[in-house]
Amino acid sequence: MSRTIESIMRHMATPASRLTDQSTRVEKLEKEITVKKRQTIRAHQQRNYKMKTRQLGNSRLEISALGFGCMGLNSGYATSITRDDGVALIRAAVERGVTFFDTAEVYGPFTNEEMVGEALRPVRDRVVIATKFGFKIDQDFKKQAGLDSRPEHIREVCDASLKRLGVEVIDLFYQHRVDPNVPIEDVAGTVKELIAAGKVRHFGLSEPGAQTVRRAHAVQPVTALQNEYSLWTRGPETNGILDTCEELGIGFVPYSPLGKGFLTGAMNKDTKLAAGDFRSILPRFTPEALEKNQALVDLLKRIAGEKEATPAQIALAWLLAQKPWIVPIPGTTKLHRLEENLGAAGIELTADDLAEIARAADAITVEGERYPAHLLAITGR
Repeated sequence: MSRTIESIMRHMATPASRLTDQSTRVEKLEKEITVKKRQTIRAHQQRNYKMKTRQLGNSRLEISALGFGCMGLNSGYATSITRDDGVALIRAAVERGVTFFDTAEVYGPFTNEEMVGEALRPVRDRVVIATKFGFKIDQDFKKQAGLDSRPEHIREVCDASLKRLGVEVIDLFYQHRVDPNVPIEDVAGTVKELIAAGKVRHFGLSEPGAQTVRRAHAVQPVTALQNEYSLWTRGPETNGILDTCEELGIGFVPYSPLGKGFLTGAMNKDTKLAAGDFRSILPRFTPEALEKNQALVDLLKRIAGEKEATPAQIALAWLLAQKPWIVPIPGTTKLHRLEENLGAAGIELTADDLAEIARAADAITVEGERYPAHLLAITGR
């Protein structure tokens, strides 16, 4: 080979450094395309829905099909947002059609109700506010100190919640957990009195057993039950809760509809939970359980790809498709996640979609209990 040809070939050859630079640029471009695709998907879902409303059972209490669970704004997780940011996010939810907001005295404690009240007072006539009683709170250490649903305590909590929220009436007042030391008939009777006094509009229960619901409903009609329910927590389907709701005309409000963040696809076995994050004590959030339960996320991702949606949107759309009186209350601290969640209202899952999800989900064994034993023990009573 002549020197001239060799020179030309050397000139034409791409140096290794240039190949590396090109490879890096390609990878960067692919990532940008992926990000843009996700943004397009979310924008598509957000642009093509108008928030629908649902009625909680036979109560005539009409609310947005998706509510907002406010606990995580400043309670339960390792990080929280400022009060001003929380107020702004709640108001952003109102602007986007959300009319149902969930809080509790024990969140914070107390500060979550104050944040929610500040955010919603200017739009009080457009929203429904739910809060809860039933825990004893140590006033010195500001921590839970057991259960307390004595009638006098329920009345005290009601007055304190009204003051913190800055409203004249609580729209929906839940018993947060059933107190075995107080007959549920006494609890229901006390709330009935508060309704008669104009301080409360509707009565609810959180994590009760089906028989307890029936006993309470006989004294004061129950408007809503709030239990954990999602693709990886399906107890209400088999423990009589959904059947009881349907029979008695009670609405159902699933909390943690996104599996405390897991079903969004943002977590895996390598996720490190910071100190103070309540999920660190939950059996389902050990690295081993997260790895084994990844199959559920993979299922959601596959369906999401077919629907041009996100895993979180499919998880919420699945819940909305179960019953017309189900209203999930996902929470978030980020505006783009709020908009993503609300996009689920515009996703229609067909009967074939639901059957496919059911077959795939039924074949997956969820690893780990949803709560440690001492917290599981105060549910289903």
